This record gives sequence, C-alpha cells and structure tokens, in this order.
Amino acid sequence: MQNQTVSILGCGWLGLPLAKALIKKGFIVKGSTTAEEHLEQLRTEGIEPYILNLSPELEGDEPAEFLESETLIVNFPPERRSDIAEYHVQQFSSLIDALQLSPVRTVLLVSSTSVYPMLNREVTEEDTDSGSAGSAAGEALLLVEEMLMQERSFQTTVVRFCGLVGYDRSPANYLGRMAEISDPGQPMNLIHRDDCINIITEIIRLGQWGEVFNACSPGHPSRIDYYSKAAEIGGIELPPVNEGGEPSPFKIISSSKLEGALNYRFIHPDPLQSL
Repeated sequence: MQNQTVSILGCGWLGLPLAKALIKKGFIVKGSTTAEEHLEQLRTEGIEPYILNLSPELEGDEPAEFLESETLIVNFPPERRSDIAEYHVQQFSSLIDALQLSPVRTVLLVSSTSVYPMLNREVTEEDTDSGSAGSAAGEALLLVEEMLMQERSFQTTVVRFCGLVGYDRSPANYLGRMAEISDPGQPMNLIHRDDCINIITEIIRLGQWGEVFNACSPGHPSRIDYYSKAAEIGGIELPPVNEGGEPSPFKIISSSKLEGALNYRFIHPDPLQSL
C-alpha cells in the first residue's frame, strides 16, 4: 500500500477524514473540493488539493492531473433536482470519458442503500430492481453504478452505505426539530463514519475489485429505542410518539457479504452503543 496514489473526488464529511486515514497508512492522496476556501484545509492535512466540478462536465483545476492515480474514490451524491437521474448520468459520462484517458485502474463508488425498495425484510446486494428503488436518488445511483461496473478500462467496486452517523451527525442535533416520532417500531439502518473509512481502506488493501457491497452496522435498533437513548444522553425532551395508523414498509440491510469477503468486524456494531 506504500506510495500508492489515491484520488478522492469529494473531500467533505466522509472524504476528508478518509483522506487523512489513507495518508497515515502511507498513501499519496489527491483530493477535490468545489470551494476555493477549502483548499488550504486540504493542503494543511497533507492532501494535494484540486477544485473540480461536474456540472455536468468535469471542469476545474487540471482534471487529468487529478486522475494521475492508481485508484479513484468517487464520493458525491446525486444533486436534488427534477432531472436527478438524467443529470447524474451526464456527470458520470463525463467522468468516465476522463477516466478512459487516465492511468486509473480501480474505482470505488460510494453509493447508498437508497437503491433498495422497502421489502419488509432483510435485503442483500441482489435485491435491486430498476424502476423500484427506494428514492429518486436511488434510481440515479443504480444507473451510474451500472455504467461504472460495465466499463472495461478500469474495475469498479460499489459500496452502498446506509445512514451515516458519528461525530457531529448525532440525532441530538435534530431531535428538537422533529414534530413527532412516527413508525416507532421501524428498524434503523445506520453506519458509523469510523466503519465507513475502515471498510474503504480494507477494500483497497485486499484488492476487492469488481464487487458490490452493502455496508451497514449489524445492529438495527427501533426508531423509538434509538431516539429515546439519544434524547436521554443529550438531555433533550423526546418528541411525541405517533403509534397510530398502519406501520410503514421497511428494509433491513444485510452486510453479510462484506463481512465475509473482508473478514470484517464492525468497530461500532450497535448504533445504540455508539451514541
């Protein structure tokens, strides 16, 4: 792993600490941001900084130089807009065109479990069905996942993360703004940022390319248990609980494939404990 170069397209809440973790392991890291005011922070952390945008064409500081790497980590979500799927596909068409001219041979796409419909059961990597994803963003992600996986000039691994938590992403920050807790018995799908970083690092270390992995903590607390504990820890009043009506459909994300392939043990297996 020493002296490998990794480019991270999107050095935000997950990408920046991921870059720092990779640097500690001996990687050379190039990182992109869309904001000029973030360049100095990246530089201070030892990251070679670039301003890049996909709008939808790949534009900015020397995109070809940014892609002078062995591995690219793609870490930006679909934009919220009426033509979300079409626009996200255009962004990735431009990115793939640039990748075909680059030395990048492995790509890791940070995707989301929003690609899965609510099936009222445990779901695995096989449970996607185009046209019935859990959201418009999920549909957009399914399309670009397929584009990358079909490309033959590089190998892609897709990691579908569930709800990202940890550090400043605490339920205590928004409990006070919740009007009520609906579907109190519904299971939650969450993963701590520490595990996200560890999983990505392990995929690179083990060379697990050409794969699709779910990444979700094995513990699935109910909404009422999770928010009750968060309120207790934060000293915040719990919003009213709405137990009326038919329960909403749900899904329970299985990470069994990832745990087996990487021999991975979660740092934070129980979201209740990581609160």
